[in-house]
Amino acid sequence: MKVAFISLGCAKNLVNTEQMMALCLQAGITVQEDCPGSDVVVINTCGFIDSAKSEAIDTILSAAQLKEEGQIGKILVTGCLSQRYQADILEELPEIDGIMGTGCFGDIVPALEQVMEGRECRHFADINGPVEELPRVLSTPRHYAYLRIAEGCSNRCAYCVIPSLRGKYRSRRMEDVLVEAKHLADAGVKECIVIAQDITRYGIDLYGEKKLAALLRELCKLDFRWIRLHYLYPDEFTDELIDTIAAEEKVLPYLDIPIQHCNDRVLKAMNRRGDKAELLALFRELRVRIPDLVLRTSLITGLPFEDEAAFEELCEFLQEVRIERAGVFPYSPEEGTPAARMLNRVDTAEAERRAELVVDVQSRIMDDFNDSRMGTVAEVLCDGFDQEAMQFVGRSYAESPDIDGRIYFTADHEVEAGEFVPVRITGTMDGELTGELAE
Repeated sequence: MKVAFISLGCAKNLVNTEQMMALCLQAGITVQEDCPGSDVVVINTCGFIDSAKSEAIDTILSAAQLKEEGQIGKILVTGCLSQRYQADILEELPEIDGIMGTGCFGDIVPALEQVMEGRECRHFADINGPVEELPRVLSTPRHYAYLRIAEGCSNRCAYCVIPSLRGKYRSRRMEDVLVEAKHLADAGVKECIVIAQDITRYGIDLYGEKKLAALLRELCKLDFRWIRLHYLYPDEFTDELIDTIAAEEKVLPYLDIPIQHCNDRVLKAMNRRGDKAELLALFRELRVRIPDLVLRTSLITGLPFEDEAAFEELCEFLQEVRIERAGVFPYSPEEGTPAARMLNRVDTAEAERRAELVVDVQSRIMDDFNDSRMGTVAEVLCDGFDQEAMQFVGRSYAESPDIDGRIYFTADHEVEAGEFVPVRITGTMDGELTGELAE
């Protein structure tokens, strides 16, 4: 059997795809990169917001076209979209031959066999059960990898469907995380990117206390050069965690802290813990205690209760706090969420207009940040050679893969992907930094 995988959505979904690939390889199934010629195409979907659902459906329809042309055999859909619409996805998209939810990625091999034999294939399990400990293969370049330390979410933000798709928050046992991390380090991974829906909550459900700081200290004993942190909930920081980030050289001073908004009324309506004053205090403290800190956040415009004054407050907040990186999204009412039933709505066009205005604000902040780096020498992890730009390309601690910019640089000798090199920043190109190899 020859199988091709398409992974959509977030890095956490990518880890699930890598686990399914590993199980297939263990079973003697050939995993190929291209869809044409495969017996089954597995599409691991995201179903978080409208744009993600549209991408998933378009991908399924593209695969269906290949199936009709005889270029592929069957289609198996896994992940969040099938979990969310398990009752009617096969009826709406009859081109699909089988579906699996988010609680049973370990069932991939029997599911493939069912699909190939033309039998009914519907795999769903308890999404609140223990996290499956599964093998994985890396689909990222070998010098960086994601390390998922928990599954699900228990924050219950009013606009978010993730708890209904991924279940309540469940930490992985620290010993299991560290075994996987050692495998990654031994395989040559230089940058370990620690991920979960909320990594600051790690350990509370298993150990009765927050264990992220302790986990980071253990990860720093392994042969990683960089450890990057994604999705820290703003009100879950402890002094121990801040001190650990500041003290451990391998833990990058790059923190992804999704705040979504700053207006107190909007935050309360969204069931977000904390308020604007606490956000300001946290960011001030982090800047003081963690040298050279780069902050990343996620923002939503057009949330219920976001009137013009609240939106202006958000723009002023961003100009005050100077968050270097931000993902900005117009609000998408998601069926089944409390926010979708709220009356104090902003219409979609206005939400999109406000998102564009916030992007403009953030672009100026990012330009100022880039200007501040001119002439400095950055440690850059090379990602390879860009044939189009005819330059090497890489990232410093301030750029996370796929979501932030990259640094293009020239060198008078070959630089290997995965190699750390000093780069003097000399300019910008379409908003991304450029430079040259430094002596």
